[in-house]
Amino acid sequence: MNTLPAIPSIADAALAARLQSLIDHKTKPLGSLGRLEALAVRIGLILGSEAPELHAPQVLVCAADHGLAARGVSAFPSDVTWQMVHNFVTGGAAVSVLARQHGLGLTVVDCGVRHDFAPYPGLVVRKIAPGTQDASAGPAMTAAQCAHAMANGREVVAALPGNALLLGEMGIGNTSSAALLLARLTDTDVADCAGPGTGLDAAGVARKVAVLRQALAANAAAREPLDALAALGGFEIATLVGAVLQAAAERRVIVVDGFITSAAVLVAARLAPAVLQRCVFSHQSQEPGHLRMLAALQAEPLLELGLRLGEGSGAALAWPLLASACAILREMASFESAGVAQRT
Repeated sequence: MNTLPAIPSIADAALAARLQSLIDHKTKPLGSLGRLEALAVRIGLILGSEAPELHAPQVLVCAADHGLAARGVSAFPSDVTWQMVHNFVTGGAAVSVLARQHGLGLTVVDCGVRHDFAPYPGLVVRKIAPGTQDASAGPAMTAAQCAHAMANGREVVAALPGNALLLGEMGIGNTSSAALLLARLTDTDVADCAGPGTGLDAAGVARKVAVLRQALAANAAAREPLDALAALGGFEIATLVGAVLQAAAERRVIVVDGFITSAAVLVAARLAPAVLQRCVFSHQSQEPGHLRMLAALQAEPLLELGLRLGEGSGAALAWPLLASACAILREMASFESAGVAQRT
């Protein structure tokens, strides 16, 4: 049985008003820094501070294989999952480059990859099994496996330093799991949730949708969030759900990447709605279902760059905006302190 952490609301009208007043009195026309101002208020509320500072930010990339991949729902073979994990920890992947550039810690978790890794710095092995079962034939995970993966996510985050967590993932077939969770938890036609993923053509997408319809039918009774997660999700998504819940309980800033990490946040928010108060959505993915996912989460992403890589790359690209928002709030002079005349 899953024991969920307490995640109370952090709504604070008085603090929000003070943060907004601080921003409004900076040496600039009112509202002229646009959405950066709202981002500064949001981070201040998450951290409970009028002078928020982000320290020791951590990228968490959760990786696992999917039994559903054997049904041809991806343009790439499953071996790419373990090969990319190796690429992450040896520094060659996009998120590895961006993490180095921005001074972000990078932890990669083997949640259920079909490969045995040698020990490597930055790689944490929390393997539940070598990939999930084929969700088109029945549940991808047992309830116990799902609970174990979530507990792993909580434990990994609890051991990480810092007050900001950037979410990332890797797993061939995991856009299918994200589409299934979106379809089930928002009662949306899966054809409107599924896209090309790693690069399927139109015929490939049609085959993918047909397989996903089979998965939904095979798991028709799994309608509650945890049941749906076990039946339709992946080990890396379940681990991310636990990670999100732990980060929210610790009042960390949670930087959400793209479609798959948003699916984990969707599940977490159905379990504990106040999770969303701690989230910053980095970008709108090119994956078609992500727009629907963001709408379901009532989220406004910071960037729209046509990204569809995953890995946490979008979260890392958005990170400097969070750092800038905090710096503006802490360091930018007010009209009074700078001796600058205000608008009459």
